[in-house]
Amino acid sequence: MKFIGIIPARYDSTRFPGKPLAIINGKSMIQRVWEQASKSLKTVVVATDNNKIFDHVKGFGGQVVMTSKLHKTGTDRCFEALQIFSEKENINYDVVINIQGDEPYISPNSINLLKSCFLDKNTEIATLIKKEFDIKELQSPNTIKAIIDRKDFAIYFSRSVIPHIRGYKQDYWTKKHTFYKHIGIYSYKTDILEKITKLEQTSLEISESLEQNRWLENSLKIKTATTTEESISIDTPEDLEKLVKEVK
Repeated sequence: MKFIGIIPARYDSTRFPGKPLAIINGKSMIQRVWEQASKSLKTVVVATDNNKIFDHVKGFGGQVVMTSKLHKTGTDRCFEALQIFSEKENINYDVVINIQGDEPYISPNSINLLKSCFLDKNTEIATLIKKEFDIKELQSPNTIKAIIDRKDFAIYFSRSVIPHIRGYKQDYWTKKHTFYKHIGIYSYKTDILEKITKLEQTSLEISESLEQNRWLENSLKIKTATTTEESISIDTPEDLEKLVKEVK
C-alpha cells in the first residue's frame, strides 16, 4: 500500500498564533513534526494556508502545498492537500495519515502502528487508543474515551466515562473494566477521506463535539490499535515553555 502523511498547519490559532513556526530547542515545531513523521513514512507533506509556513517548510527541505483558508477542519485540509499533491506527482495513494502539527515529538512507532491497521481489509479509518487507569483522567471531558468491539473496531467515542460500571463507586471502576482513552491521530483510505468530507454533521457529533462520531453514525469502520505511547501536544505558549524545559 502507498501511504502519505499530511500535516495540516494553520497560522491563525486563537490560543497560539503562529504556532507551527514556534522554536523548540533550535528547530521549528513544524520541522520537528515533519522529521519525526519522515522516520516512518517516505512521503510527508505539510498542508498550510500561510506563505510564511510554506516558505519555511521549503527552506528546511520539506514537501508543502498551499491550501484554502476556508477549511473548518484539518480533515478537509488533508483532502485538498492530497488532491493537489497526488496530481502534482502523478501518484495515487492508498492511505492518508493525518498527523497533528502540534506534536513535535510524535513517535514513529505510533505511525507504524496506524499503518498496520490496514492489514485488516475491513479497515476504512484507523486511530490509536491507550489503556487508562487513572479515574481522574477519565473524568475529564477533555479526555476522550473509546469503546471498542472484540475485533478492535470502534463502537463509540465520548467525553463521559463509558461504560458505566453498575454497583460500584467510580474509584473502583478501573479495577473492574479496561478503559481506553483516544489518542487523536487518524489515517484513512483515500476514497473514505473523500467520502467523509462530504458527510453532513450528525447529532452525536454535535452533542459530543467529536467528528469521529459522524463517521460511526454513517457506518464507517474505524479500526483501533492500542499504544503505550502518548505524544505531548502544544496548545498554548505555556505548553511550549514547559516542553522546552523538559527536553533540554
